[in-house]
Amino acid sequence: MLYKRQDGNAFIKRYCDGILTDKAAFALGSCITIEFYIMEEYLSSRAFFYLGNDEMVLISRQLNSQRNENGYSIFSTTVDSKIITGENSNGLFFYHFEAETKNGRVYTCTDGVNCSLEKYFCNEWQMLIYNEEYNPPSWLDGGVIYQIFVDRFAIGEKIFKKADAVYNDYWDNGIPEFPEKQGDEFPNNTHFGGNLYGVAEKLDYLSELGITCIYLNPIFEAYSNHKYDTGDYLKVDEAFGGDIALEHLLKKASEKGISIILDGVFNHVGADSIYFNKFGKYSSVGAYQSKNSPFYAWFDFKDYPETYDCWWGVKNLPKIKRNGNYDKFICDEVIPKYMKMGIAGWRLDVVDEFSGNFTEQIIKSVKNHKRDSMIIGEVWEDATNKVAYDERKQYFLGRQLDSATNYPLRNALIEFALKADSSLLKLTLQTLYEHYPTHKLLHIMNIVGTHDTERILNVLGNSNQGDKSNAELSTLKLSEEVKNKAIQRLKNVYLLLAFMPGIPCIYYGDEVGLEGWHDPFNRRPFPWNNINNEIHDWFVKVNRIRLQEPLFKADKLRIYDSSNETFIAERYDEDASLLIISNIANIFINEKKIDIFKYDGYNYNADIPTESVRVYKKVDGKWILLI
Repeated sequence: MLYKRQDGNAFIKRYCDGILTDKAAFALGSCITIEFYIMEEYLSSRAFFYLGNDEMVLISRQLNSQRNENGYSIFSTTVDSKIITGENSNGLFFYHFEAETKNGRVYTCTDGVNCSLEKYFCNEWQMLIYNEEYNPPSWLDGGVIYQIFVDRFAIGEKIFKKADAVYNDYWDNGIPEFPEKQGDEFPNNTHFGGNLYGVAEKLDYLSELGITCIYLNPIFEAYSNHKYDTGDYLKVDEAFGGDIALEHLLKKASEKGISIILDGVFNHVGADSIYFNKFGKYSSVGAYQSKNSPFYAWFDFKDYPETYDCWWGVKNLPKIKRNGNYDKFICDEVIPKYMKMGIAGWRLDVVDEFSGNFTEQIIKSVKNHKRDSMIIGEVWEDATNKVAYDERKQYFLGRQLDSATNYPLRNALIEFALKADSSLLKLTLQTLYEHYPTHKLLHIMNIVGTHDTERILNVLGNSNQGDKSNAELSTLKLSEEVKNKAIQRLKNVYLLLAFMPGIPCIYYGDEVGLEGWHDPFNRRPFPWNNINNEIHDWFVKVNRIRLQEPLFKADKLRIYDSSNETFIAERYDEDASLLIISNIANIFINEKKIDIFKYDGYNYNADIPTESVRVYKKVDGKWILLI
C-alpha cells in the first residue's frame, strides 16, 4: 500500500550496499544495485540500462533476465558510485531502462517515483551521489524556526527612529505603505518601529510557543523597511537598534536556548548604499558617482551611470556582478563579523542567482567559524536538480547548503487543504524523500508562509482577490464564515507540516491569525492586542509534542496509497512509529479497516471527523491518540 507502486506493467527496486532502499541519494562509496521488473507477458528477453549526467552517457549496458518472480521478468545492474563520480567525488546522474518486447522496444517513464512503459523516451530517474564535508546542524533536530520581519514584530521599550524614514504610529491594524498597483515601484520606507530590543522582550512568548531558532529578515543598514536593499553590510540598521541591539538579542536568546540566523542578501544592494551611492547620502565614492570608485567593478553598467543591471528590473536594487573583490569582502569581512557575534547560521536570499563557486566560498567562510552552522538556501523547487541561469546547481552534493526552503511541500499542502486531493502531496513527499539525502531532508525548512507569500490564512480562505485594487486589499478582511473555515484548515495544515521530516518554520503572526494579501499586506504589524487563542494554543500544543516526541527526529517515512480524500503517512524507527491520518472525506477507522496500514493487532476505534488530522503512536503494541 505504499504510494510508490511496486505493481503494474513495470517498476524498479533499488539497493544500497545490498539493502533495499527507497532513497535515490547515496553517500560516496555506495554500491547501488537497481532491479528492473517487467511483466512476463511482454516476453522481454533482454533489456538495456543507460546512465549519464548533463554532458554524456556514462553507462550503456545490455542486460539479460536474471530470474522470474510473481509474473515479472527481472533485470539487474550495479553501479559503483566512485567510478561514475570520478575526480569530482559527487554528482547528479540520470538513468532509464529500455526493453525489447514482443511488440518492439519500450522505455521506462517515471513521474519521479513511479514507473510506466512508453513507446518513446520520456524521462528518467535521478541518482545523486554526495560527499558531505560539513557537520549537519543537529542542534536544530526536533526544533521549530520562527521568521521575524523585524520592523513589524515588536517595538520594545527602547525606541529608535531614523531621520530619513517615515513612521506609522498606528501599530494595531496599521496599513503598510503600498503602490497604486502591484509591481509598481514605491519607496517602501514607511516603518512601524519594530526593533531587535522588541524581539528580545518577546523571547518568553517565543519560548512558550516552542521556538528553538529565530530567522531574522535582513537587519543590515538599509533605506527600506524590508532591508533587502542593503546600504552597509557592516552595520546593523539603527532603526533596529544597531549592533548593540543584536548583541543584546543574541545574549538573551542564548539564555533561552534559542539560536539566531540572519538573512544573507548577497546578490544585490541598494541604490542608496555606501557601494552604489546614487543619491549621494554616503560619504563614500559610490559606483554610480565615479568609474574610479572602488566599488565600480561590482556592478554591470550598460550606459553609465543611469542604465545598469538590477534585480528583476527594480532600479533601487542594483545587482552584483560576480566580482572577486565583492566575494572576498562578503566572505572575509561580513560573514566573520556576525559569526563572531554569535549567530548560528544564515538564510541565503535568492541563492539560485549565485554562482556555485561563490556559494561554496560562503559556506566555507561560515563553516570555518561554526562547523555545525545552519545554512538555508531560498529555493522554490526541488533543490537536488534545479537549473538556474544555465547552471545545474549542486546544493546537496556535500559542499554547499544544509537546507532549503520547502516550497514544493507548501504548494502540495495547500492543494490538499483546498481541493481535498492528496495526490500532489503524496507524490511531492515521496519525491523529496527519495531525492534528498537523509541528513538534508531532516533539516529542510518546511513552510506554509513567508514574507514572499500571501498570508496562509488568506490562502486557506480560498478567496480569489485578483480583481481588487491595492487600495481595496489594504482594508479587506476575511468574513467570519470564511475565516472560521480557514482556521480549521490552518490547524490541519500546520500539524501535517510539523509531522513531516524537516524543521517547521512559522512566519511571524501566522500562529495568531494575522491576515494579509500579497506583499506588502502580508507584512502587517504583529497583533499583540488581538491574538486568536484557538490558533495560538494549537501551535503551542503541536510544537510541544514535536519537542518531546523522539519520533519526530526519525529518518524513515512511509506514505500510504489511500484515497485522495485522505492522507496517511508514518514516521518510524526500528522500535516505534507515529501514524498521521488526515481526513477530508468522512471515514471511520476500526480493527477491520486498519489493514490498510499493514498492521496487526490494532485495537483502537477512531472516528476521524471531516477536515481533521489525527496523530497516533504505537506504545506496547497498542495505538494511542497523540494529538
